[in-house]
Amino acid sequence: MAERFEYGDGPMQYAVLRTASGDPRGTVVLIHGGFWRGTPDYFDGPTPLAEALVDRGWHVWQVEYRQLPNGGGWPHTLDDLAAGVELLGRTAEEKGLELGRVVTVGHSAGGHLAVWALSRPAAVLPLAGAISLAGVLNLRLGDEEGIGRGAVTDFLGGHVAEHPDRYAAADPIARIDPALPVRIVHGDQDDVVPMNQSDTYVVAAREAGQDVALSVVEGDHMIVIDPVHPAFAALVAALEEIRALG
Repeated sequence: MAERFEYGDGPMQYAVLRTASGDPRGTVVLIHGGFWRGTPDYFDGPTPLAEALVDRGWHVWQVEYRQLPNGGGWPHTLDDLAAGVELLGRTAEEKGLELGRVVTVGHSAGGHLAVWALSRPAAVLPLAGAISLAGVLNLRLGDEEGIGRGAVTDFLGGHVAEHPDRYAAADPIARIDPALPVRIVHGDQDDVVPMNQSDTYVVAAREAGQDVALSVVEGDHMIVIDPVHPAFAALVAALEEIRALG
């Protein structure tokens, strides 16, 4: 059963909780992509993945957030994601729900948000780690290369030279927390988010002393959220690795 909870007054400020039966393996905060642009139907993109994770014994907290042009962008998308994560903690307390280790998992722009959440300001709910599924993890590089038809530039309201403070605050590669592990799954035929987004993050993370690993799977940008593709096994393995670190 899926239950909806609001963390704000806007139509895109909500999350959906799906609970696993029995003792949970942990909780996944699942974040959809769309290059920080989109419409409400983007939320349902990873729903089959959410259901498959519940079947594997994970609670799933699927977060919606404001995107461009519907009130999103800097800083509102980040504020929404942070608020959505914190609502999970309050909801679990109210429902008496045992969360276990909480891991953020995001696809594409959601991968950016999943890893960014590890260093979000004023954090209350502790996170065990993050998993990026073909995520945008190097915003400077994304701005330079114009990925997603200028998606990074639009998201942050300008180029890095115009808003270096925004990039510093929003860029996962600039906010690496060595204490928290990151796992990355990326398709070798991805022509939407280039592999260099993952590769450059891994290099920087290792230099910073973070526990990081990249799994390259066969396929395009969307296979990493397909629960019947072998990429799903890579995601489950990454979740179990982070779970075991606790």
